[in-house]
Amino acid sequence: MKTTSASRSASTVGVVGLGIMGGAFAKHLSAAGFKVTGFDIAPAAIKALKKLGGVAALSAADVAASQKIIITSLPSYAAFEAALFGTGGIAAGAKRGTIVVEVSTLPLKLKEDARKRFAKIGVIMLDCPISGTGAQAAAKDAIVYASGDAAAYKKCKAIFAGMARNTYYCGKFGVGSKLKYVANHLVTIHNLAAAEAFVMAEEAGVDAKLMYNVIKDGAGTSRMFEVRGPLMIKRNYLPATMKVDVYQKDIAIIGDFARTIKTPTPLFTLSKKYYDMAMADGFDKQDTAVVHEVLRRVARKTKR
Repeated sequence: MKTTSASRSASTVGVVGLGIMGGAFAKHLSAAGFKVTGFDIAPAAIKALKKLGGVAALSAADVAASQKIIITSLPSYAAFEAALFGTGGIAAGAKRGTIVVEVSTLPLKLKEDARKRFAKIGVIMLDCPISGTGAQAAAKDAIVYASGDAAAYKKCKAIFAGMARNTYYCGKFGVGSKLKYVANHLVTIHNLAAAEAFVMAEEAGVDAKLMYNVIKDGAGTSRMFEVRGPLMIKRNYLPATMKVDVYQKDIAIIGDFARTIKTPTPLFTLSKKYYDMAMADGFDKQDTAVVHEVLRRVARKTKR
């Protein structure tokens, strides 16, 4: 659905959670003409919102009191519960008919329980996880996997168009999260595969930049190779667009999901070991591309 500049300028949206992803969405929506009202517990995030011309709310409840559609982008289970149902949470301020667009990567049961709790007070919750790294979100290169009430989804289409490269309506509530688990399963493997390829090239005496340019133009490329390759070339994994410690949550969710549906994940299970090593080696606050450094250390030990 295309939206004119005039209609966009009259549109408003709430964002609760203005971190790497939520902050990027607020920026894109503001640039698209939406008036953004947001809340985050981090003062720096609020400052960044004000710089965009957004309205800083005092709580998630205040965002809900003034907005019909609210995007929630939250980093943990505790943050999710507090922002939605805690003191000063969305449930405390939302009116009947409010739509909560939940974009976080969280266990499906947690989201389903929240959907039911919101339904009791007349609030509609959509499950709309995002495919893409923080860097992709910043470049408006992320994809929305939207699922849930179809009528509510249609009301959000202009917002999705303002914050992401593309949106897929995936059907009933929860299908979006299931697809996100599949996507992140591949991301986990492809990121490690890219790191492995870089170390192989380095150990063979091939220039990393040459390897990157050649491989990304051929059959061996992947989005993770293309997005995280530049970090591996520089061996500089900051600033992180997905921190190793935060990604541990995603890995755990995918593992639990796979066990629940009893599907084999041999490559994913093996990959997990190297993300765990990154945590153990003190790389917890660096981008997950740092598995490249983990493999470099393994290569050096192998040569001893």
